[in-house]
Amino acid sequence: MHPLIRNHGDQPRNPNYEKDIVYVTRHNKWVLNSIGIWPAVLKGIGQFLPKIAIGVSNLVLFFTLVQCVLHIIFEQKDPLLRLKILGLTCFSFISLMKYWALTARKSKIEHCIELLYADWKQVEFQRDRKLMLKYGKIGRKLTVYSAVFMYSGGIIYHTIMQYAIGSYVDEFNRTIKLLVYPTYSALYDVQKSPVYELVYIVQCMCGYVFDTVTAGACGLAALFATHACGQIDIVMSRIDDLIDGKFSEENSSLNVRLMEIVQHHIRTLKFSAMVETVLQEVCFLEFVGTTFVICLLEYYCIVDWEQNNKIGLTTYSLLLTSLTFNMFLLCYIGELLIEKSTNVRISCMIDWYRLPAKTVRDLILIIAMSNSPAKISAGRIVDLSLSTFGSVLKTSFAYLNFLRTAVM
Repeated sequence: MHPLIRNHGDQPRNPNYEKDIVYVTRHNKWVLNSIGIWPAVLKGIGQFLPKIAIGVSNLVLFFTLVQCVLHIIFEQKDPLLRLKILGLTCFSFISLMKYWALTARKSKIEHCIELLYADWKQVEFQRDRKLMLKYGKIGRKLTVYSAVFMYSGGIIYHTIMQYAIGSYVDEFNRTIKLLVYPTYSALYDVQKSPVYELVYIVQCMCGYVFDTVTAGACGLAALFATHACGQIDIVMSRIDDLIDGKFSEENSSLNVRLMEIVQHHIRTLKFSAMVETVLQEVCFLEFVGTTFVICLLEYYCIVDWEQNNKIGLTTYSLLLTSLTFNMFLLCYIGELLIEKSTNVRISCMIDWYRLPAKTVRDLILIIAMSNSPAKISAGRIVDLSLSTFGSVLKTSFAYLNFLRTAVM
């Protein structure tokens, strides 16, 4: 049993809560455990493993990012290659900032997971469990989609692209082996063995951390947002059942049923507000970084198309698809949460004339609360929705036109 479940004091009402929790959180746990963001489940020395993972990940990211910057500043003179390395450096820097944001919010992430576990533990009716499983399945699928696209693009970049760049013979008749992440030659000679092999392994680890941070952030958003949607559906079903009380506890009064609805709605809104706080920095960095990196990837695709570089075109196209799809998933999750929390007021279209006047007034307050829907924002500047995704694409194309005019 997970410690976060065991430490919760109330007796479980859902006999299947352990199986349900494992079902909805399994993939997020796999992804985030490897970079130390998921709450520790081991005791003793095992509880320090997340801190070790965070330390090693930061060391690997710094090792790669600093060398990219030094290579651009002091060694690389070709404008096109500089531009390509700049895109890689920007993606690396944004990923590092997202990792720091997740690390800084780790305690709040753990609290959100505790609330999620508590909700699953206290599910009382089979109807409510089915609603939560419905959205839990959606969150699980979105997490898998994000991980598959990100890891596929990363693996192809570190294998096919590594093969594509190959090697060349310099003016001193030396065979120069290249790497997907450039290195700074003043620090060490990467051409010597086993230095080359060790640096390549470290760069593969770095790419894994980059992809895991992006997939993990999207997975967390999917897990928390779909859980909130499931709770909102439970609120709506209880509003529909307010008058007759067919699915409520036996002999429960109208006031008791209304009180339970209000308490559940408030708890869901508080959970949604905490989720927005947890994800706002990560989503802001994703919003800004994806817009810029998509623009550069589009430019790389055009250049490789003109140069008939099929391997480079294929690799950059897959990376472009991965980042675009990941941004789409985040915006879709935000749109789903906004739409679902707004629908609470629609569920109040019940036979209200059969209710006492005081209860009708209370329903009006519930409708008023739903006028400010739960959402996921990018730094509290822009709300993530499908219209936001359209804005990201339009902005990236605008930057692309400017870049082509300035460079070509």
